[in-house]
Amino acid sequence: MREKPPRFVEVALPLPLFQNFTYAVEEEGLANPVVVGSRVVVPLRSGKEIGIVVGLSDVSPLKRNPKAVLESPDAEPAISPSLLELAKWMADYYIVPLGVTLRSVLPGALTGPEDPHPTRKTQRVVRLGVDIPSLLQRDKIFSRARQQRTVFELIESLGGRTTVEQVSGQAEFSPSVLKSLEKRGYIVIENEEIERDPFSTRGGISATRLRPTAAQQSAVDAMSTAEKGEVFLLHGITGSGKTLVYIELLRRIVDERGQTAIVLVPEIALTPQTVDRFRAAFGDRIAVLHSALSEGERYDAWLALKRGEKRIVVGARSAVFAPLENLGAIIVDEEHESSYKQGETPRYHAREVAIVRARNEGAIAVLGSATPSLESWANATSGKFKLLSLPDRVGGGKLPDVQVIDLRKVARDYTGMAEGGIDYGAVIREPLHDAIVECMSRGEQSILLLNRRGYSSFVQCIDCGAVATCPHCSITLTHHRNPERLVCHYCLHKEDPRPDCPRCGGRNLKQRGLGTQQVERLLAERFPSARIARMDFDTTSGKWAHTRILDRVAAGEVDILLGTQMIAKGLDSPNVTLVGVVDADTGINLPDFRASERCFQLLSQVSGRAGRGAKGGRVLIQTRLPAHHAVRYAVSHDYLSFVRDEMEGRVDPPYPPNVRLANIVFSGLVEDSTAKLAIHAGEWLRELITTRAGEEVTVVGPAPCPIERIKSRWRWHILLKTAHPGELTRVSRYFIERFEVPSTAQLRVTLDRDPVALL
Repeated sequence: MREKPPRFVEVALPLPLFQNFTYAVEEEGLANPVVVGSRVVVPLRSGKEIGIVVGLSDVSPLKRNPKAVLESPDAEPAISPSLLELAKWMADYYIVPLGVTLRSVLPGALTGPEDPHPTRKTQRVVRLGVDIPSLLQRDKIFSRARQQRTVFELIESLGGRTTVEQVSGQAEFSPSVLKSLEKRGYIVIENEEIERDPFSTRGGISATRLRPTAAQQSAVDAMSTAEKGEVFLLHGITGSGKTLVYIELLRRIVDERGQTAIVLVPEIALTPQTVDRFRAAFGDRIAVLHSALSEGERYDAWLALKRGEKRIVVGARSAVFAPLENLGAIIVDEEHESSYKQGETPRYHAREVAIVRARNEGAIAVLGSATPSLESWANATSGKFKLLSLPDRVGGGKLPDVQVIDLRKVARDYTGMAEGGIDYGAVIREPLHDAIVECMSRGEQSILLLNRRGYSSFVQCIDCGAVATCPHCSITLTHHRNPERLVCHYCLHKEDPRPDCPRCGGRNLKQRGLGTQQVERLLAERFPSARIARMDFDTTSGKWAHTRILDRVAAGEVDILLGTQMIAKGLDSPNVTLVGVVDADTGINLPDFRASERCFQLLSQVSGRAGRGAKGGRVLIQTRLPAHHAVRYAVSHDYLSFVRDEMEGRVDPPYPPNVRLANIVFSGLVEDSTAKLAIHAGEWLRELITTRAGEEVTVVGPAPCPIERIKSRWRWHILLKTAHPGELTRVSRYFIERFEVPSTAQLRVTLDRDPVALL
């Protein structure tokens, strides 16, 4: 007997309101039971919306009669109790309405009210019936139906079961032939769900099981015998075999204990090599989630995980919400990566969410990196996390020798001028050039890093000094080739290059700065026989473009791989013996407290691509700041010394990990209105904090954001600093819920807790 449904439900809707909504549950008309965690379709204003049931009641808190739930599309709850608790923690910690948080937990296919019943893709399958006539019987049965016999025997030759599409492709016949065979009972036609597996075209993967080193085995043993909820920081130098540690740990958890696991990797490190290594160990039990997948592919992976058909998920930050039961471990590889931070509401950090989810579900959390974030390192040294180390490269390999090329001193070779006015010798100095030549002569591969895409950084009028800027953002337009255009990398505004200056009318326009497109052209002119691949946002925007480039590198079809920061992750090729950093100073002097840390991490990570095989390797870093501590310690592979110096610079003024931050950004279409709103908010916050005992939260600002205008919106910000996370939560929530924002000039306020950048 079906259980009587509750009379009323509390529903969290994806609206910018810190409240839930009450709806009535009718006795009749709903296909599935309404329970906590269920998706429901409810009326909202003049339309309808999908929400999540977060509470049940027999009494309505409303004075009027609530509207009724329109539909309950799921036979089982879409959100498990553990994920609901995680979403509630996120909503509280990041100061976001619960409905908005819950929407980010589910795949997009489950959150659209237009189609609340997503399904897996199906195909028509045909198989032979129970009674298969003998050869003698067929002469009589098919005496007047020769086409039926042809199709019947074709299906038989294909194993007795195949798709209608395959049969139709191998024989010409009318649709009535299949219908007649089905009516006579000789075949059965049915719809079959198929999983949209984006990696099926890569074929089977096989690999020899490697034996862990003593250090790797020690790390696996420590983690596999840990207490529930424990957090580990696995500090392993590049090439030390962290991935093998993850795989051996998963064997213990998944194979021996029968539990499930989540492996998070940065989006740019979600390479074919990374996925293939996990698939080689665990086969079809692996689901992969990342941004290149369609909504249908994401839904299929989500459904396979929820049904228990897949036991391990490998994916980018949203994979932390995978609907797995009996969770044993969450691994966060390259935990220092800023791509784990969500750029839109809810602005969660997947690393922090992973730690909370693991603790709530009795799993362990493993954070791995060669260059851990300062926050994680501070937690490890204080004892909050348990520190494990992999100090050596596997197989007796050594870290590559690193040489600094001081761009202020090393002479230029002025031959090889590229269109746009920059010569080859100014870009690739003689020591790096000689190293590339030597590398190519030995049939080895090299990687060149320039973390700036496009052809030139900007176009400037020599007569008056004017620079082409974006009409919607406070940044210059980057010059791109193929097609020729000026592009804003923030709002994606595009315009054709002008032959004259819009300010003075002069025609003396010059391209300034350097991008990957121009370096590619210079290299092609200097090395016409070299096979060069460029990997940046422009060449990897298409689906699987990223995969195709790295497959070519792995197959030895590329001599020089040139790219932005995305080439610094996930590439493990023993034939790469040279890494060159074209300009290490890119981003090192940005007005952001993490600029030096990001520079050190990038240099260390890209250096680690070299020398992973028996041939060894070398790294050449071109810079104008050889004495900068981020460069000096990257050269010597000295993470501990970098941490020491960097920590000293975050004491006064205090920055994480010494304090907790919240960045409140005010934006609007009118500059003056935005500034007034930010100034008023600053006064409001100071008055609020002054009236509270202790004054434990410091207000910094307001001030214009370093990039004052993005997408036509002017931007100001205020920083909240405190050593007490609970106090930051209380002040932030009080501000977001109580501070009144005028309805003019499209003014908005957003709060980013634990920001990874302040630009």
